[in-house]
Amino acid sequence: MTGGTARLLAGARVIDPATGTDGLLDLFADAHGIRPAKRGDERGAERVDLRGRVVVPAFVEIHAHLREPGGEESETVASGLAAARAGGYGTVLAMANTNPANDDPAVTRAMLAASDAAGTGVRLHPVSAATMGLAGREPAPWREQVAAGCVAISDDGKPVHDEAVLERVLAAARDLGVPYLSHAECPALLRGPVHDGEAARRFGVAGVPTACESDAVRREIAAAERLRAPLHVCHVSTAASIAEIRDARRRSIRCTAEATPHHLLLTDEEFLRRGPDTSLKMNPPLRPAEHVEALRAAVLDGTVTAIATDHAPHAPALKARPLVEAPFGAIGVETAFAVLHDRLVVGAGWPLPLLVARMTVGPAEVAGLRAGRLFEGPAAATVLDPAAPWRVRPETFRSRSRNCPFAGWEGRGRVVATLLGTHWEDSGAPG
Repeated sequence: MTGGTARLLAGARVIDPATGTDGLLDLFADAHGIRPAKRGDERGAERVDLRGRVVVPAFVEIHAHLREPGGEESETVASGLAAARAGGYGTVLAMANTNPANDDPAVTRAMLAASDAAGTGVRLHPVSAATMGLAGREPAPWREQVAAGCVAISDDGKPVHDEAVLERVLAAARDLGVPYLSHAECPALLRGPVHDGEAARRFGVAGVPTACESDAVRREIAAAERLRAPLHVCHVSTAASIAEIRDARRRSIRCTAEATPHHLLLTDEEFLRRGPDTSLKMNPPLRPAEHVEALRAAVLDGTVTAIATDHAPHAPALKARPLVEAPFGAIGVETAFAVLHDRLVVGAGWPLPLLVARMTVGPAEVAGLRAGRLFEGPAAATVLDPAAPWRVRPETFRSRSRNCPFAGWEGRGRVVATLLGTHWEDSGAPG
């Protein structure tokens, strides 16, 4: 179903965390946006029967790597946004670790032009590098980057380890009114491809201790407190980091955090079952079960308000390298809702509205965007079928890459359609 007609979306359960809406509701959607239907809306509108379905705001992804420019064999802006749309996303923040890095307004403008040319309807928001070349030394032109369209600052993939540079970055984020998205890591402790545990010993490789992340989180929270600056911790993975973030929020420090589907659903024991599978190699690494439980509790209690996929595509040839040599990262936008819904809503009893909130208004607020809201702005809605079965088949993905840690998984509940602007698109994600 495509086109620009007005639509009456009938019979669905409507969940909009921004307004507290949760109930059966008919919706009217046209070029002006989405609103509750009223008498007479059916005249001239295409009726879409959504009984048994759920309509939610289109998801907001605040942490994706689209690889263009420079890594087009792994992903392009067009393929990444097509993958995001298939997974129910209407907004995507693209990280700066491209080649060249996005430390120049010309790169920002080129990414936005590529997004416009792709025509997916997904809104792309570039993220500016924090430092030139992501080298952690010379500040990037933050003010010019924000003027060109960047909505956040980050060297994600690398930490800003120098204390003086970190303070300049945090101060710039504070003064420009944009978030600093932190890759919290102590470089000296990033010693291997997996968590420092049994898998590292079995494979005969160095492991990454939890302190690699949590020590950096503690240091950055202290800097944010000194400067009264906002800090967002990307892909948090350890119980100690959660404790630091929870304490910071209790003390009214402006600290937010995100969790990824792979850190919420997988432990490092997957390596013991699968062997040195590079689709499981990510940074930070998969952790033991007690850290997964701490992370889930933090999402439930609101310490972590955003779920982000850290969509990190790599061409198959790159991930085919040996475990130590293969790049870190996994793709995630096409599977995020499905795997989380099946394992956490169906399997663990999480409220569906809470999961929707963590994938919509939660990340939007981190990024300072008025996205993830069903009744504001142009139409941006995702239609879910909570009972639809699925099986993850990476060969069917819109992404150019296949490095998915959930390959072969089966479950219930997936995205079946998106409405962005006036364009309706059916979706089979994850297929």
